[in-house]
Amino acid sequence: MQVQSSVGIAQRPGPEAKANAQLRESALKEERRETMKSYRGNAIVVGVLLIACSAASILSAIPLGSTLDGSDYLSKLAVSGNGVVLAALVEFVWAATAAGIAIGLYPVLRKYNQSLALGSVVGRTVEGMLILVGTLSLLVLLTLGQESAVAGQAAASSFKAVGDTLLAVRDWANGFLVLLSFAVGTLMYYYLLYRSRLVPRWLSGWGLIGSGLLLGSTVYSGFTQEFGFTTVNTALNIPIGIQEMVLAVWLIFKGFKGSALASVASDGGSGGRS
Repeated sequence: MQVQSSVGIAQRPGPEAKANAQLRESALKEERRETMKSYRGNAIVVGVLLIACSAASILSAIPLGSTLDGSDYLSKLAVSGNGVVLAALVEFVWAATAAGIAIGLYPVLRKYNQSLALGSVVGRTVEGMLILVGTLSLLVLLTLGQESAVAGQAAASSFKAVGDTLLAVRDWANGFLVLLSFAVGTLMYYYLLYRSRLVPRWLSGWGLIGSGLLLGSTVYSGFTQEFGFTTVNTALNIPIGIQEMVLAVWLIFKGFKGSALASVASDGGSGGRS
């Protein structure tokens, strides 16, 4: 009886043990609150960047208009300096915001799979660098057009040959490599968003499908060498374009799902990591 009594007394938590347990629970709740609070800012920033990136990618074509169309593009470039520089500035914003989206998502997504989260950053950073390759080609084309106008008809054929090469670099960069990097980067972070349930699965699943369609249309464009707003490209790229705007609005007003963040916080930041 004495043994049973002593065992029963030993199993009862004392005041100190209860206090420690309450402190640990309080600390864990505070950590969860701080985690959700800190990532609310990430969600808003990523949402704004999604809108800015999409807007810049569309608006970059407006200052140029039809300047690069037709065989006389060098002569049109010679008198379109302001439009070309404005387009280059907008493309710089496009490049910076593209990389910024994945960078903003990285602190959250790395808790679920650090390799894929980092891969998405690399993919979209490469996208931004390739956009700038196209931008540099455009600026060199501007200089070439101005020099061609001064040189006159005698050197027109040589200027045209160099111009055609630079134009091809821009077409392949913007119409193929940029979209390829974009598709790969988005596939990685939409997969992690789907697994983690940080946003509703219908939204991240839509992103996976849209990214897959974009990847398919981009590969198709590479074989056909038909870049830009062709019927196939437009039809297959619309889903991801709409999805990114819906995701942006969701992140700005709703943010990441609190239960998903709380779950990974309680796991010590290692939830789902592989």
